[in-house]
Amino acid sequence: MTSSAKPIHIVGGGLAGSEAAWQIASAGVRVVLHEMRPVRSTDAHLTDNLAELVCSNSFRSDDAVNNAVGLLHEEMRRAGSLIMRAADAHKLPAGGALAVDRHGFSAAVQQALLAHPLVELRREEVAGLPPADWDSVIVATGPLTSPALAEAIRTLSGEEALAFFDAIAPIVHHESIDLSIAWKQSRYDKGGPAGDGADYLNCPLSKPEYEAFVAALLGGDKTEFKEWEASTPYFNGCQPIEVIAASGPQTLRFGPMKPVGLRDPRTGRRPWAVVQLRQDNALGTLWNIVGFQTKLKHGEQTRLFRTIPGLQGAEFARLGGLHRNTFLNSPRLLDATLRLKAMPRLRFAGQITGCEGYVESAAVGLMTGRFAAAERLGLASAAPPATTAMGALLSHITGGADATTFQPMNVNFGLFPPIEGTLRGKERKQALSARALRDFDRWLAPTPLAAE
Repeated sequence: MTSSAKPIHIVGGGLAGSEAAWQIASAGVRVVLHEMRPVRSTDAHLTDNLAELVCSNSFRSDDAVNNAVGLLHEEMRRAGSLIMRAADAHKLPAGGALAVDRHGFSAAVQQALLAHPLVELRREEVAGLPPADWDSVIVATGPLTSPALAEAIRTLSGEEALAFFDAIAPIVHHESIDLSIAWKQSRYDKGGPAGDGADYLNCPLSKPEYEAFVAALLGGDKTEFKEWEASTPYFNGCQPIEVIAASGPQTLRFGPMKPVGLRDPRTGRRPWAVVQLRQDNALGTLWNIVGFQTKLKHGEQTRLFRTIPGLQGAEFARLGGLHRNTFLNSPRLLDATLRLKAMPRLRFAGQITGCEGYVESAAVGLMTGRFAAAERLGLASAAPPATTAMGALLSHITGGADATTFQPMNVNFGLFPPIEGTLRGKERKQALSARALRDFDRWLAPTPLAAE
């Protein structure tokens, strides 16, 4: 393996920055990864580990045939993704989803990067714009970008960065869950590669219990916004449960508390509503309350969540929280290889580009790393075809979306170019997936950056 003399600098050691560093080093190019923790902490991180998962421990569906995010998993695996390698090595039972032991996962990512001879990790904050002599920089500071850097980017681009709030779900100690009430089952008994069809703990609510819970939720004491935060919108995919509940009394029953595909073994019937918990660590000692992101104050969370049958004695390893996320108006500010039009030596990766989700962030990091490495090596850096999951996501955030209404987006089949014929439903999704993998393999095959 040969390396170029001048390194590429990456600011931010989250999922996107870590994946970008791995792709660059794997291509034989030196990389310096700058991570400000623990020198400067954030409102959401608990450790100073690279690739720490601050919200859910789920990478969502791992079905590469019928689901767009599962397809993205597979494309990343084929491109030699470190994030997917670590996720696969530390997966937990979660039905058809890919959930991971968060500590084992981040430790594996960090160990792999520290062991690579072309990767240098510097624990320091990059305040403001990177130094002028850094001729190739990837900004992967995520939704928790430091204020100084965020302001420098805004000044340079002449565009106000958009912002939204992201909420964190609580985690419960398993031993405190009443298993005479809660039972293990996945919806429709669906099992995944690391599960057995009974991967979730389910807490049933009757109609009166559900209605009382919703009323208490809406009336609960919530975190107050600072004046400058008051007009910041939520991202729809991670709304607090009280925001969902405020849109109608039955919305939670059609969202995170939906009871479909589940039967209470004590009655043999489907409950009116269900609260699900998913395993959060390899030991099975910690379980997170699925979809229960919240801005309730901690005392209110403890009181309210203990009214849920099965959680009356719950002990919490972590309560829910709230933090402010920022992202660029990427369709207006970035070019097709994620360079800032106003200063092309800067590329952006991860959630700051306006993608949403762990896997999407890492995938954008993967692409940005490959673009930067190819540029350093004097090679062509063609984007993946828009028919692939990566290409569809890239196309959306670099021009496919309307810049005047741009909001964070998860990968989904609605971003893909239509497929010929009249296929619908699962057949259409399967055809889109098959086309994507064929096109992705063709894109990957000739490039020197393909994984060995």
